[in-house]
Amino acid sequence: MSLKRIIIYQNKILFNILNELYSDKFSFLLLDEKNFNDLNSIKESSDLIIVNQNNSNFKNQIVLKDFPLDIKKILKLININLLKNSYKSQSQIKIGLYNLNLNSKEISLNNKKLFLTERESNLILFLKNSASPVNINQLQKEVWGYISDLETHTVETHIYRLRKKIKEKFDDNGFITSTQNGYTIN
Repeated sequence: MSLKRIIIYQNKILFNILNELYSDKFSFLLLDEKNFNDLNSIKESSDLIIVNQNNSNFKNQIVLKDFPLDIKKILKLININLLKNSYKSQSQIKIGLYNLNLNSKEISLNNKKLFLTERESNLILFLKNSASPVNINQLQKEVWGYISDLETHTVETHIYRLRKKIKEKFDDNGFITSTQNGYTIN
């Protein structure tokens, strides 16, 4: 989810200044009492809203209370918010019904969260991005970073434990499946 617009609520002067200076970088929209219903329709959007008082209904907002305003400070706040939004959107990955958050190393479904190890999240991500089943040797090389001629059950053990955690938390036996050709994620 990337930022689409910067919405300025009830501050025409700020809108005019920002739109004049930065219309080539950002898309600005001015909202006031007349089109307040439009503001309600964007509560769940990824738009950044600049308001004069805090409104808990909006995800991405900058509250400007201190006047007079320093334009450099406003731009700094906008840029910080853009970076945070970008960071959040890049960390969320949809895998079937689940959401994988790469920053917090957790997988979630219906308000249930399961914390993962770094290796587990890398394993899930690798399997998700693979077009076909992945065999043990591939997983050793790509996820564990080594190739071994020795007989090892590291991959199988990790997958067994991960399946068990997912089964206990989400009651899902089919998240990671094994086929004759290797492992896949459903």
